[in-house]
Amino acid sequence: MKQYSDLEFLRLSKWHRFTYKIAAFFRGIPKAIASLFWTVVNLIKTGCKKVADEFMDIVTTFTKGDWKTKVSFVVMGFGNIARGQILRGLLFLAFEAVFIVYMFAGGGYWLSMLGTLGIQGPTQDYDPLLDAYTTHYHDNSFKILLYGVLTIFFIIAFIYTWRVNVKQNKLSEQIIRSGKKLKSGKDDLRSLVDDQFHKTLLALPLTGILIFTVMPIVFMILVAFTNYDGAHNGYSNNLFTWVGLDNFNTLLSWQGGNGGGQSYSATFGEILTWTLIWAFLATFTNYFLGMFVAMMINKKGIKLKKLWRTILVLTVAIPQFISLLYVSKMFARNGLINLALMDLGWISQPLPFWEDPTWARVSVIAINIWIGIPYLMLITTGILMNIPADLYESARIDGANGWQQYTKITLPYMLFITGPYLLTSFTGNMNNFNVIYLLTGGAPTNPAASGAAGSVGYTDLLITWLFKITTGAESQYYLASVVGIMVFVVVAVISLVVYNVLPSIKNEEDYQ
Repeated sequence: MKQYSDLEFLRLSKWHRFTYKIAAFFRGIPKAIASLFWTVVNLIKTGCKKVADEFMDIVTTFTKGDWKTKVSFVVMGFGNIARGQILRGLLFLAFEAVFIVYMFAGGGYWLSMLGTLGIQGPTQDYDPLLDAYTTHYHDNSFKILLYGVLTIFFIIAFIYTWRVNVKQNKLSEQIIRSGKKLKSGKDDLRSLVDDQFHKTLLALPLTGILIFTVMPIVFMILVAFTNYDGAHNGYSNNLFTWVGLDNFNTLLSWQGGNGGGQSYSATFGEILTWTLIWAFLATFTNYFLGMFVAMMINKKGIKLKKLWRTILVLTVAIPQFISLLYVSKMFARNGLINLALMDLGWISQPLPFWEDPTWARVSVIAINIWIGIPYLMLITTGILMNIPADLYESARIDGANGWQQYTKITLPYMLFITGPYLLTSFTGNMNNFNVIYLLTGGAPTNPAASGAAGSVGYTDLLITWLFKITTGAESQYYLASVVGIMVFVVVAVISLVVYNVLPSIKNEEDYQ
């Protein structure tokens, strides 16, 4: 394929430029894959080298360190206490004491049971005093998995703290040899509110992220490798166990589902396709129509601008739980819309807004426009007001019409400013549970997908399908976890690719 210079590329027609970009994109795929592969290899090499360097530093510190440092390898904080850094040493020692107590009190048990997720489930034993069989509960698979993950995180934290303790001893020795004075407890406290204040502020949020974000994600990922469901809840029913990659094989298998019909893989692909179509249309219809409404209201000569903005904002003020359920009833077969159209004689029979797949999908997209336009109107109003009026005046002097001004000034400026918002809006619409669930509940039902978990409908998104999988008698949490992982992979790939090509990221200084 011929390579064009920048000047030659600009001389091409729009169609040739478009086809050239498409061809260049596909031509660059092998190179991108190879680059990704070598990036991963280099990361692994760097990681291995760093681990080796850390290990050698630990060995060197132990062999060349004094007796206080050597004792600190076993009793954390001893070296700090012996050198007069009482507060720092007591914190290290307290952390080690808590860790040892936890491991003996229960952490060791949870860790030892993590490989099996329990040995003995609930049993029915005869009670001679009651003259009846009573249920006795033993191992709890859910707690074993949860506290096992917590124990692993605690062990990682302990190893990290132990390493910091070793580094502190090495650093203290170097400071003493240089003839300088070590920091006292008062100096440490003063440092926490002075030069190290950023660490003090970030400590609590970082801990919260680890406990309430990272740990649940790890737990959810591990559930995907078990048979955790309504029949194996790990306590009151049967224990659940590790099943390896069986759940992924089920979701990606081309064999029929439990009740026949199309396979899980076909069902997942169909729902994923509709989810991407929905996210694209829901994002860009709201974006361009919201921008159009904002431009119309901002246009010179339009009266009662505040009134029109207030009317649109009212749709935002009303909770979606109320408005969407009401709209769902309005478009029902015997709802207000069909009755009004029939009374006017415009239709002879009710329109299948929620019964026909095409009608239902078009309807939810149209209703989402009504919900989304006010948000975009508010966002774009402020941005439109910040576009320099001199640009439009210069364009009019050069003979540009309204459409040319929009495509050459307004739209590029808006896309530059709102690019990151469009990305987050797209990913948010992929997980837009409220609109679909409150309007249709995923209906109409897809008969071909009846063999898959949950009652799959034509308007179901991956997020609503995931909800259905986790509710009901079966409650296939393991399959929901697999679907959640797949959703994360799809959203992450799209987000990373789009984020790196956004003008807001690539050309940050264009509009400064």
